Amino acid sequence: MTATTTDPATARLEASDLTLGYADTAVVHDLDLRIPPGRITVIVGANACGKSTLLRGLARLLKPRSGSVLLDGEAIHRLPTKRVARTLGLLPQNPITPEGVTVADLVGRGRHPHHGAFGRWTSADEAAVAEALTLTDTLELADRVVDELSGGQRQRVWIAMALAQGTDLLLLDEPTTYLDVSHQVEMLDLLADLNVSRGTTIVMVLHDLNLSARYADHLVALHTGRIVAEGTPREVVTEDVVRTVFGLDNRVIDDPVSHTPLVIPVGRHGCRPAPTPPEENR
Repeated sequence: MTATTTDPATARLEASDLTLGYADTAVVHDLDLRIPPGRITVIVGANACGKSTLLRGLARLLKPRSGSVLLDGEAIHRLPTKRVARTLGLLPQNPITPEGVTVADLVGRGRHPHHGAFGRWTSADEAAVAEALTLTDTLELADRVVDELSGGQRQRVWIAMALAQGTDLLLLDEPTTYLDVSHQVEMLDLLADLNVSRGTTIVMVLHDLNLSARYADHLVALHTGRIVAEGTPREVVTEDVVRTVFGLDNRVIDDPVSHTPLVIPVGRHGCRPAPTPPEENR
């Protein structure tokens, strides 16, 4: 395993000897992970390797079978719900939209952890919601019912709700789902800007390894519920690691735009010859 450069003393969110699972099946095994504060961490791996399960455990949605998740040095499952919600925001995979709710209402629900006993709406709430809608390019959708939107629009609205929550930690499970390539890059640019301008610690699960390498400060590669490698993208994205994690013959080159590792799949037809032109065109 590649050694991480994270200082344990500064990690606000960490897992120690963590085992997670469902029913009789363990999915994440004896895992140790420290999230670098103020950085973007991306978790990658093949389908069913435990990425989303790990994120659910870090977000307190799944109780550990053993080990612990610590937030600011305290066991996250023992902290009051509202305190956690003021510190940690979550966009789960395939979130369920309440029936008939409008975009503005859904995004506004991100402000609930900041309300007192009487739930009074404030100008700060208005400003946070407006900023979140603007940042995600969903302001013009504010009065639309969420169920009427396209998959990509709904995904941007859910991200807006997470942004409106205004937390220092943001956990996102496949935030680029349903987005076309252009909107994927726009959304990841937005999250990178948020990280730089506000110092927000961001943890994401992504499927696209090349986008992960481009946007991550800290990359975590999982295989069968265990960390195979973690560190900078340059340390983690190697031909050997990609072959181990994804079972993919590959070549790793330098991305000409970002100068981060770029994975080129080989595949069975990686060296397929060009087709022979028809005789009449020779």
